[in-house]
Amino acid sequence: MASQRHGLQPRKQPRQGRAEVTRQRILAAAAHVFAEYGHAAGTTNRIAERARVSIGSLYQYYPNKDAILVELLIGHLDAGMGALTRGDDGQAPDSLEEVVRRYVRLTIDNHRDDPQLLRVMLEQAPRSPELLEKTSQYQQARTVYARELIENHPEVGVADMEVAARLLVSTVELVVHQLIAAPDPLDPARLESELVAMLTGYLSGGPGAGRSRSEDVRDI
Repeated sequence: MASQRHGLQPRKQPRQGRAEVTRQRILAAAAHVFAEYGHAAGTTNRIAERARVSIGSLYQYYPNKDAILVELLIGHLDAGMGALTRGDDGQAPDSLEEVVRRYVRLTIDNHRDDPQLLRVMLEQAPRSPELLEKTSQYQQARTVYARELIENHPEVGVADMEVAARLLVSTVELVVHQLIAAPDPLDPARLESELVAMLTGYLSGGPGAGRSRSEDVRDI
């Protein structure tokens, strides 16, 4: 287990600007290679050639291609959280539909750049302990964010906010991952419209719909 964990971690953490530029070139090259050739044929030789570095230089940073793929996926997760932060202007939209639409759109936008690479990352990246921990943190943070969006909204009618927040996050993540990265992906605008309609209907018409919070409190 220890050797497997070590084999999926970067070997060298850049401390100088030049080294960081080289690392970014390797990651950018790997993204193109994996998207074009897939995981099996996306060799370190092809990545090094695309990055215009020697294979020896590549191995100074990463022990193998799986370590590079794991780092690309972690970067994808970090970008998703960053998009939520940037998209939050502190002013809640008026309607529940607008709240849901903003969340869905941010998630879709984070998956539109390269569907082929996304498919390779999601289906073939090794699940290292670091990646599993990052994924868990990502899901928890998104659930907290989603609950804050819906918890005090007057149009929300579901009774269990924790379950609703987790369903919102899981549904958007799974559906967007699957349908944007599919060999025949859905049009993002159509996907957004249907997903927003489905989730808005659930959140506004679930158990407890039409009951005020004061009525819920009196029933306890």
